[in-house]
Amino acid sequence: MTFQALSIAGSDSGGGAGIQADLKTFSALGVYGATAITAITAQNTRTVERVEPVSPAMIRAQIAAVFGDLAIGAVKVGMLGGPDAIAAVAAELDGRAIPVVLDPVMVAKSGDALLPEAAMDVLRHLILPHATLLTPNLPEAARLLGCAEADDTDEMRRQGRALIEMGAGAVLMKDGHGAGAECRDLLVWPGGEEQLTAPRRETRNTHGTGCTLSAAIAALLARGSDLPDAVRGAHRYLQGAIAAADGLAVGQGHGPVHHFHEVWRDG
Repeated sequence: MTFQALSIAGSDSGGGAGIQADLKTFSALGVYGATAITAITAQNTRTVERVEPVSPAMIRAQIAAVFGDLAIGAVKVGMLGGPDAIAAVAAELDGRAIPVVLDPVMVAKSGDALLPEAAMDVLRHLILPHATLLTPNLPEAARLLGCAEADDTDEMRRQGRALIEMGAGAVLMKDGHGAGAECRDLLVWPGGEEQLTAPRRETRNTHGTGCTLSAAIAALLARGSDLPDAVRGAHRYLQGAIAAADGLAVGQGHGPVHHFHEVWRDG
């Protein structure tokens, strides 16, 4: 059996995030990856120089073509860019009984904005209800809810529950932007919760961590894991990719994580 997943996201010309990171992650985890590109970005490890959206008609055509032929087991949705793209993706996901991992990409690692304020309500109302799992970092969760960033586990839990009330099936609150020696992610679902901890590593090479984590969850869902197991496995995979990131010499800014840390060998 060939496991298959679809990434709906923007293209990163630097190769560290977006569609490129998703395909690397799918492949590293033994899943065949298909794509629907929502935007083309001219970016590298230092900056996003230009963003050019793909037309809504072309976004829909890509998604329809993939579903019309491939046995897709899960979908990862990343950068959508604007309200028209969001509406196009939502229209193609309507009526499809398939796990969807939504990474609400709003800001690039360089600090460049990737989702305008005008698109926020559309994201909340059209895409959020499709999300089997929403994977916001703390600033993204706060922006979705229109509140201050969570600064402790209790507030992360409260915001995760609030996002479920807004329509998400489950929420993974990511603590990568937090402080302290440990990173404490919190998975919240209607029937419970689970905390996932890892040491906070000192490295500049964290470009694409959010894309990689959400793609890894989608890949493991496509392989048949249930949601908690998929999140645990993806968390382990990402920590390995971050731990090995300094073994790559790519770019002069925030370099990528090492997606193939379990595959590549010296020499």
